[in-house]
Amino acid sequence: MSVTFRVQLYIFLLSLSALKGHSRYLEENEITPEGLFTLLNSELKRDLPEDFIYRRPLRCLDMLATEGQFTFTADRPSLNCAAFFIGEPNEIISIEYNSVNIDCDSGDFIKAFDGWVMKGEKFPSSQDHPLPLYERYVDFCETGSVRRVVRSSQNVAMIFFRIHTAGSGFSITVKKLHNPFPCNIISQTPEGSFTMVIPQQHKNCSFSIIYPVEIQIAELSLGHFNDFPVKRAVPGCAGARDFVELLGGNGVDTSKMFPMADLCYSFSGPAQMKIGCENTVVRMVSSGKFVNRVTFQYRLLDHNELQKIKGNNVEDFCFIA
Repeated sequence: MSVTFRVQLYIFLLSLSALKGHSRYLEENEITPEGLFTLLNSELKRDLPEDFIYRRPLRCLDMLATEGQFTFTADRPSLNCAAFFIGEPNEIISIEYNSVNIDCDSGDFIKAFDGWVMKGEKFPSSQDHPLPLYERYVDFCETGSVRRVVRSSQNVAMIFFRIHTAGSGFSITVKKLHNPFPCNIISQTPEGSFTMVIPQQHKNCSFSIIYPVEIQIAELSLGHFNDFPVKRAVPGCAGARDFVELLGGNGVDTSKMFPMADLCYSFSGPAQMKIGCENTVVRMVSSGKFVNRVTFQYRLLDHNELQKIKGNNVEDFCFIA
């Protein structure tokens, strides 16, 4: 793991410590940073034999990219806790409750969320997620007797938990399952490449990179059916129902981010843009009539690039070139 990536990950994890929830489930949940900084250990993931089950204690504020069995046991009242789970882009997260020893009647709870909540914002946004917001929360105290396994719709998920009594706790098994058509992804790394495909489905998909990066679009195929391009009556992207947009912002909710560019015509790249925001998103909107596809690469902007771009822009932080 490079020094740059460790620094970026440290900044990212620090931002998690400022997490606040604004829904009726999370309004009192202010997570402290104690015990958070668990690095995403690629060496561990690579070296483990297939039949080995990784086990370790779960912290009050934690982040995990590894399958395994994780146990939380309160050594004191733990009132504002959360664990974030992330997989590869083509994976979804499965959380199974092995054992639970909490007192729901006294205010203890464990709630799984289909996505992430960071600083009061949700990923994926309500516009992009297939489920209504209330169905994305699963409260063990309400459903645990009949629903012991919770699965995410994308490569990220999380749990919130509150436990008042020392010695109480729970154990979960986290698995990562293959997703043939990934939609709504948070990248684990500040550089890489990805091809997003929406196969004739009416939905929106976002690829989120929580770093300032350069995006290079290598290929974009939109509005094609049986190999015949669709003719557009209106120039530009006005009225387009199939398009890709590049977004930038300092949160994770794509509906609150700034549009940097709209792309609604097929082409073979490269087309590139540098976006100096805390979060950069490639978002595809699909009408469901066509097979839409975008291939792109991304890399972290270095300090000199950020300073140069910032000097050419009016905005204080979120800037483009």
